[in-house]
Parts: sequence; structure tokens; C-alpha cells
Amino acid sequence: MIAKSRRHFLRTSAAAAAMAAGLPGHSLAVSISGCSSVGEDGRPEGRATAPPPAMRLGLIVGIGKDPDAAIRKVHDLGVPTCQVGVDSFEPEVASALRSALDKYGIEATSAVFGGPEPNIYDFYQGPETIGFVPRKYRAARIAFAKKVSDFAKQVGIPAIQGHCGFIPENPNDALYKEAVLAFREVASYARQNGQQFRYETGQETPITMLRAIEDVGLENQGVNFDCANLIMYGKANPVDALDVIGKHVQGMHAKDGLYPTDPRKLGEEVAIGKGKVDFPTIFKKLRALNYQGAVTIEREISGPQQLEDIRREKTYLEGVISRA
Repeated sequence: MIAKSRRHFLRTSAAAAAMAAGLPGHSLAVSISGCSSVGEDGRPEGRATAPPPAMRLGLIVGIGKDPDAAIRKVHDLGVPTCQVGVDSFEPEVASALRSALDKYGIEATSAVFGGPEPNIYDFYQGPETIGFVPRKYRAARIAFAKKVSDFAKQVGIPAIQGHCGFIPENPNDALYKEAVLAFREVASYARQNGQQFRYETGQETPITMLRAIEDVGLENQGVNFDCANLIMYGKANPVDALDVIGKHVQGMHAKDGLYPTDPRKLGEEVAIGKGKVDFPTIFKKLRALNYQGAVTIEREISGPQQLEDIRREKTYLEGVISRA
């Protein structure tokens, strides 16, 4: 896998696929969602009188400075929800996004944090550049995540999520203790804004993520469970990972991948069905856990093949979920 940032993926990875659909170039990934907001105590609660229907589809979309075009793409592709990547926080952008969501009847389920750059996704530069762990970038990342949270509050988005970094496995490591304080600061801020704070799996072992969640100690924390990341980083089999962090899973990225064989590079991301993720077993476990969150298809390539893969993967996952 080429080292690249999530923000870059949100901006560019599906531009060609959008063009193939006859739409403006914004990135996308399909999701199946059942999202909830949080109350004053930081616990999830429904935004409507009736729970949302299960298995609703959606897209991850980078809104840039033209939310109407981005949300129109979601509408035109015939799905009712989205997750938004944000890098402009002007009030007019928030207002335009809210207007577009209402206009097209789309629900935004989460906002993604990750900036500012650099975020280099490999084993050597990744620990030095990703998330809240690196001291050099920590203050800027905390400030950025708070901006995402404020933006999400203006729009009415109930959660923020992203990679928090290569969390040290040694709980006695000073860097681990500093990272926990950073996570608590951002999670507390999100809680004040009535939001869930979700860690995306990948750079840490499941037990390390569980330890961090418990050490932060706030009720509004959750996990965005990325199946392939656990494999591509060589951290865990995602089926087994659910035994450790399953009770905290609030969102999911359906993606497939291979274990790393080059000690410098992550394992390769591949189309669903061509990697090591056992989706039937994962969804059986999620059903047993009474999972109600989103299932987002990520296919981190660009060009027409991305849209073709996403459509095929959506059909496959709908069948697997219905049988789980």
C-alpha cells in the first residue's frame, strides 16, 4: 500500500469513480448504517421517535467548500446517509452542508478528523506522523479535532472519528500516558458537544485500544472497526479482535487486505473477497453483540474500478449481513 493520508483519500480516491457516475469529483465509500446521537450524559440516544431502519446505505464524502455538490452526489447515487470529511470550518460551509443535507434528505452520521498533514501510513514514518501520539504534531491535531467537533455540532452530526496514532503498547511508557491525556481532552470536548468520539482501529493492538479507552474513562468513547486495517498493520485477526473490543464498536469500515510481508510497508488493501477478512464470521459476531452502527465500504483506489468494486462489494455484504 502506498503511504498516503486519509484526508488525501477523502479528497481524491473516488474522483474517477464519481466521473464514471456522471457526477462531480468527490471521494466516496458506501456504508450501511444505523446511527444514533448522544445525550447529555454522553450515552447514545435516538434522534427520532422511531429507530432508523437497519442496513441503510451511505457514502464517505469529502465536502470541500461545495457541500451541495458533495451531498447531491450522495442523493444521486440513491443512498440516504453519509460520513463527511471536513477541512474547511467556515460558518457558511457548515450552513451550506446543513442546507444540502435537508434539501436532499441525507443524514450525516459522523465527521472524520485526521489533519493537519503530514500523515504517512507506513511502519517507519507512521509512528512519527499519525494521530495524537507524536509530540511534534499533537497540539495541532487536538486543535483540528476540536474544530471538526465544533463544525459537526453546527451541522448536527452525532460523532467524530479518526486514527489516533500508534498507541504505545507499554502502559508505563511516558508517550502512552501523554496520549491518553490527549484522547481524554478531545473526547471530553466531543462530549460537551453531545458527540461520540470513535477510535479507528489499525495502528494498535486491540488490547492496547481497550486499555486506552478504559484509561480515558469517558462514556462517549467508541470504536470505528476497520477490518482490513487490523490485518494490514499486522496487529490482529479482526474476528478475534471483536472478542476484545467488540462491545465498544459503534462504526465499521468494510475493507479487505493482506498481512504485511515487508517490514517497512503496510499489507496491501484489496477488493473484498480477495484478502484475509472473514466477513461472514465477523457479521455473525456483530449480530451477537447487537451491533447497530454503520458499515462503510472503503476501496482505497481511484478510477472507474473503484466504483465497480464498491457496487459488487455492496451486493456481497448485503447478502452476508442478511444471513448473519
